[in-house]
Amino acid sequence: MTQNREQAHLLIDRLPEMHISALVGLMETIVDPVAAALRNAPMDDEPETEDEKLEAAEAHEWLRQNGGKGIPHEEAMRRLGL
Repeated sequence: MTQNREQAHLLIDRLPEMHISALVGLMETIVDPVAAALRNAPMDDEPETEDEKLEAAEAHEWLRQNGGKGIPHEEAMRRLGL
């Protein structure tokens, strides 16, 4: 273990319990900032438009007609010419 890592462990062990959750949140943000941003993002409270409802219904129907399975990644890439 590196000296900095050992020092971090020693400091964490000295923290009062009430500060641990704040430290965990900070560390999670450092380690995975995208997950932290998603976790802290506001709920999408914008109403669904009629077009969106229709498109979602069409997608659900397509899935139902195709056994509940989407298009495999390789097939989608082939269709896109990639």
